[in-house]
Amino acid sequence: MQRRRWAFFNGLLASSMPTSINYTLAAAHVLLNLYQLFVLPLYLLPSSPWWALTLLPVAALSNSFWSLIHESIHDLFHPSTRVNVFFGRLLSVFFGSSFRVLRISHLMHHKLNRSPVEGTELYDPSKTSRGRAALGYYFQILGGLYLLEVASSFLFLLPRTFLELLEGRFFPRDSLSKMWLKSLLNARSIREIRIDGTAILVLYFLSSLSYGENVGLLLGTIVIRAFLISFLDNIYHYQTPVDDVSYAHNLWLPHWLSLALLHFNFHGIHHRNPALPWIRLPEVFRDEAPFHNGNFFLAAMFQFSGPIPIAELRVYPAELSPGPLADR
Repeated sequence: MQRRRWAFFNGLLASSMPTSINYTLAAAHVLLNLYQLFVLPLYLLPSSPWWALTLLPVAALSNSFWSLIHESIHDLFHPSTRVNVFFGRLLSVFFGSSFRVLRISHLMHHKLNRSPVEGTELYDPSKTSRGRAALGYYFQILGGLYLLEVASSFLFLLPRTFLELLEGRFFPRDSLSKMWLKSLLNARSIREIRIDGTAILVLYFLSSLSYGENVGLLLGTIVIRAFLISFLDNIYHYQTPVDDVSYAHNLWLPHWLSLALLHFNFHGIHHRNPALPWIRLPEVFRDEAPFHNGNFFLAAMFQFSGPIPIAELRVYPAELSPGPLADR
């Protein structure tokens, strides 16, 4: 009887996945990346340097690209696990990081959301100064998050014995980095990350050869992607309560921009319902949430307020926590 219930639930979930749209979006992002990496430098730039301006909209779609990978991470791209993994790995290689790295990192984020070890802006004044906390915080939101995701894939090209030594001796006990590395130190994960990491190196090496003396354009688009991915990652969690694992802000955006982000701005709904496909998030928001927690663009700028002592975010319950972002 229980098996029938699960089969019914899985069938219902599968029927709500916009698989045709996801396929179309995946094809579009792959083609855009091929355009950026090879078509532009080999065929268009030689005719006119003005073609370089077309890299700006491609780079601007970085967060939309991440949102589609995010669907694969949660097995919401397609009802088939194999299809999810295939497209997740394919898209992640163009994104610049191994799908296994992105998936483990993101699922750990869901498990440890707003815990002291995971909160990006949180720091303990008794253990570190605000200045030191600010260095790590601003590095993370201004590009560091993406750069670490990229570097992590290449880390696994090193011998396994070195990785085990790194995990055992150099990462602090109970740190997020130690938990992350330990969860990936198995033969299957290492093999998959090494294959993906090699594919990324070959892909971007060939692209850099294609750009030749214009390789700075390729590096520039990577810098823009690093900034956009890192800067917009934590806006849904900044200054939200500590230890409320399911809490995140739902931020207002014009409908067309929300759609471009695959409704990622309804992040609180996603955290409470991580099995919901992106296309259903606005519907559930209308049913469950009384208001947006703020404006997307203002929330992004508010991050420049910097790191926050952890004690300041333990003084009110989650249901009263929208703070300065609320649009009551």
